[in-house]
Order: sequence, then C-alpha cells, then structure tokens
Amino acid sequence: MKKYKIVCTIRKANPYKKMLKATKEHPIFPNLLNRRFKQGIPGKILLTDITYLYYGNGQKAYLSTIIDSSTNEILAYNVSNTMTIDLSIDTLVMLIKNKQVKFAEGAYIHSDQGAHYTSPTFQEIR
Repeated sequence: MKKYKIVCTIRKANPYKKMLKATKEHPIFPNLLNRRFKQGIPGKILLTDITYLYYGNGQKAYLSTIIDSSTNEILAYNVSNTMTIDLSIDTLVMLIKNKQVKFAEGAYIHSDQGAHYTSPTFQEIR
C-alpha cells in the first residue's frame, strides 16, 4: 500500500448509536428470522432498508424500499434528498395504503437495527 500511496481510512464509531443504546429510547428487537428469508409464503416476510444513489454532479438521493422476500417484488418505495426518519415512515405508510398488497398471517417486517427502524414513531405505525 505504501508503494502506491494507498491510504485506508478508519471509520469512527457513530456516537448517536451509542447514545441510543445508552438511553434505551430505541428498543432493539430479537432476530426472529435468523436469515431464513425465503419461506415460500408471499406477504409473510417483508424486508426493508435504505440505500443511497448518486446522480447528476455528485448529488445524492436516498431510496427506501420494502420488498416481499418470497416474490422479490417491491411493494413500496420512497426517494428523498435527505435521510430522515420520515423517509422510512413514508415508505411504510405507502405499503399500508397499497390495497393490492395481501399480508399473510403472522407477517412482519425485517430490517437492520438502524435508528430509522428502531424509532418509537416507526414502531407505533400499524
């Protein structure tokens, strides 16, 4: 790495994540799925996450999606220029309003333990 002058940056720990764990304001739930994503029942396991997209002259947009794990169908999505909790909440509201989506008995949404998904506001939406 020295020869080619490559520098590896070390990512610092996120202080907000430590604060959320310390205050226990955002509850962390147990992993019920244990990587068994494909259960063969459409509408039972829904997966959600946020990714970023670069466009134009170095601009960034954020894409939040909810996907059915059995069919790989995108059930709801939302795009925003800012990554706020409203991005994930709006995506969940779109899913609920989508009358074409049929949920199986015992359906649940699986996500990472990010602040967007552990926030009390997101957890209260049904």
